[in-house]
Amino acid sequence: MTPHSQSESNLEWCYDAVQDVSRTFAITIAELDEPMARDICVGYLVCRVADTIEDDDRIPPAEKAQLLRSYRNALDGDTDADGTAFQRSAKKWIPDDPNADWRVVENTDRVLSTFYHLDADARERIRPPVRELVDGMAMFVDRYAEEGGLRIQTIEELEEYCWYAAGTVGTLVTNLVSQDADPAVADRLDENARAFSLLLQLVNVAKDVAVDYEEENNVYLPDEWLADAGVSPEDIGTGRSVDALASVVERVTDHAAGYLDGGQAWLEAMPERRGNTLAAWAVPYLLAVGTIRELRQRPRDVFTEGGVKISREEVYAVMRQFSTGADATDVARLREQIATRPLPEW
Repeated sequence: MTPHSQSESNLEWCYDAVQDVSRTFAITIAELDEPMARDICVGYLVCRVADTIEDDDRIPPAEKAQLLRSYRNALDGDTDADGTAFQRSAKKWIPDDPNADWRVVENTDRVLSTFYHLDADARERIRPPVRELVDGMAMFVDRYAEEGGLRIQTIEELEEYCWYAAGTVGTLVTNLVSQDADPAVADRLDENARAFSLLLQLVNVAKDVAVDYEEENNVYLPDEWLADAGVSPEDIGTGRSVDALASVVERVTDHAAGYLDGGQAWLEAMPERRGNTLAAWAVPYLLAVGTIRELRQRPRDVFTEGGVKISREEVYAVMRQFSTGADATDVARLREQIATRPLPEW
């Protein structure tokens, strides 16, 4: 296989992998054209490797932090050989029957090779925020090493964690979509990227509380807010105090909703060039609006049903809005509609 055909094969593998690990990013990438689809796909998977390691409670904290730092060193390279040390260290933690996330880690060499083959400008727009993401995750692992899992204490710490987990990804996306943009547009994107990213991550925190506790031994609901409700992190796994826990989910949901205006401003500044499209980012934003609606209506389901999701019918209805001509001027209208009831009902 020639180097070019190997590179093309690796990129095709990356596109397939995204379909398995993230419904949201799969939708986003499907709405993009080249070269933006390629850059976002590879940038996302580069982040996903670190995220999978950070989430896995099988790995002792000290080894996890060391593994993350080894990965950071691999990111600083530019040739296929630079990821070898990380791949060797990660191999012992790959399950015998890996899930989709761990298959990405198992194929880090393909992900990094595809990253190294991006054009230099794309690599340098992706690399700094990913370094920050990896460093931040390693710092949180060290911080809670004795706990065996994250136990977020305050809303300020939750926002700090969300920044490393998602705000950095928002910076990565903003770096790519603002390439060659008018300086005023780039400034507006930069000003509102944090709001867009924290909105999506805080919604994920609220809807996945039970899953995060059961599968990762992580509790992102702030301990100070749990204490206000008369419960503790350990109550999440007991099936008791559901109403009190649900009140904390509502509080995090309301906090997430505080970023809706900033997220909308980010979308309204979105340039459509180099294969970028408004739909790619407006769809996950509006799905977050719908998830906030559902969390407010049925917060107990986070614990009794294992999470809260919006229906596939609504996902498709939102996507159809942009396939039939919706643009930035329609985002506010759609947000208002979806905030009150599912879009197919309109």
